[in-house]
Amino acid sequence: MTTAKHIKIFSGGAMRPLLRELVPLFERAHGVTAEVEFRLSSALTRAIQDGAVFDIAILPRPDLDDLIARGAIDGAADVARSTVGLAVRAGAPKPDIGSVEALRHALLQAQSIAYSDGPSGAYVAELLAKLGIAAAVAAKVKLTSGPVAELVARGEAELGMQQIIAILPVAGADLFGPLPAALQNVIIYAAGSMPPGCRRAPPMRRRLRLFLSSCALSRQNSLCAPMA
Repeated sequence: MTTAKHIKIFSGGAMRPLLRELVPLFERAHGVTAEVEFRLSSALTRAIQDGAVFDIAILPRPDLDDLIARGAIDGAADVARSTVGLAVRAGAPKPDIGSVEALRHALLQAQSIAYSDGPSGAYVAELLAKLGIAAAVAAKVKLTSGPVAELVARGEAELGMQQIIAILPVAGADLFGPLPAALQNVIIYAAGSMPPGCRRAPPMRRRLRLFLSSCALSRQNSLCAPMA
């Protein structure tokens, strides 16, 4: 049962590194416990539409806007602006990805390429097709439901592509840059509340939503861009 001392958070997997930092801070500041459930954004969207019980949902802005229109979310605040970057194992040589052609060459030369089966992974799959190399790299693609950079850190993939907020916190992997601007994909994540009356802690939901939207601490600036 939800009380003012316990809150339930739904979140897309890309926000896991940020929430690992911010949720404990919120718990200590407000004397609450927070249960966080990470799933694919599409799965969470379906669950909310089907009546799942929660306090805060953190999803890509288009998904939240659709849920607001359906009456399943009561307002939202932008939390993070996320772009896609590439990772290599810590200490490994960093290829040139400063142009579209340089990125294409780096991907063709890589022994293996990892990306997620979440929103950023769908974009990467489209990107490979756009670059005309989807067939050429298909045999060396590694898909994961977890942080892509963890595969890179373990040496299971030479290159990894995912949202930068999911790459930076992973020990043993280095971010070596965002994708070229001409190919970049920007995802805005937002935090939305379950409508009033559905649970017993609406004031705490509002506090958590505002806390997340501020990004709280300056040390998080490398992970997310605070949204007005």
